[in-house]
Amino acid sequence: MSSPIHQSLPQEPTIPQKLSRKFRFDRYARVHLTNKMFRYYFLFSIMALCFVLGLVIFFIGRTALLTFQHVSIADFFFYFDWTPEEGRFGAALFIINTLSLTFLTLLIAVPVSVGMAILIAEIAPHWFKSFMRPVLDLLVGIPSIVYGYLGLTVLIPFLRELSGENLGDGLLAAALVLALMVLPTISRISDEAISSVPNKYRDAAYAMGSTRLQVINRVILPAANRGVISAIIMGMTRAIGETMAVVMVIGNTAQLAKSLFSPTSVLTSNIVMQISNVDFDSTWNYALHMMAFLLLLISFSLILLIRFLGKKGGDVR
Repeated sequence: MSSPIHQSLPQEPTIPQKLSRKFRFDRYARVHLTNKMFRYYFLFSIMALCFVLGLVIFFIGRTALLTFQHVSIADFFFYFDWTPEEGRFGAALFIINTLSLTFLTLLIAVPVSVGMAILIAEIAPHWFKSFMRPVLDLLVGIPSIVYGYLGLTVLIPFLRELSGENLGDGLLAAALVLALMVLPTISRISDEAISSVPNKYRDAAYAMGSTRLQVINRVILPAANRGVISAIIMGMTRAIGETMAVVMVIGNTAQLAKSLFSPTSVLTSNIVMQISNVDFDSTWNYALHMMAFLLLLISFSLILLIRFLGKKGGDVR
């Protein structure tokens, strides 16, 4: 019979147990390996995204710059004669029409969308907020061609009857369609900016005897101005780059808009209407790529401006 001392001694592990302990990862090793794998995966995703974006910029920019082998910079940016069949590639009318359309769109959309954001964030009851915010989020996701179809079938006949013009398409129809499209975006971002203003600002203003209108105009909007400006710039970015809805209601005529009801064309609509009908190794195609490159530069500039405003504004405390 073995002694109690001999029975209390730990038994030596067997060979399979030793191998199992040798090749088994503990919790720290598994967590470390998982974190490392995800780190390299996210790094690869970021590098792949930057690579693809760089290829897009390089391809469009390289093709666009070929325009100036046959067309001077002054002719392209400052002449109004766009007749590619005769070798004239003046894009000034498209640039001016694009800027005019964007300005008119923001002139219509900004007061309505910012006012709607103030209503939702500061004035409306809770049930109205709970209803309107999902509705605005839904409107953001509606495809642009749906807005264009509504503009073509509903808005243009209405404008034609209202104005007495033979054609209702033009800058006004395109601006109204774009205003309807960017309104949810500006409203939701402005709503978030206004809602993020601390309540202590409101309480201090009300304690000093301010009315609700004074609190909104002199306290809340100045505190949320960077977020509201960012929302407006985001709306401007979508208005500048929109294609299908504009193509369906603007008229697609290469001429400078002389009135709100005259058919015209902008950078995006001219590109989409002509890019499929030209040879790749032609000045015409290079000029269309130059228009796309201009839109790309404008979008990048607006996005960088938003990032600058966000860093400069910081958190409201």
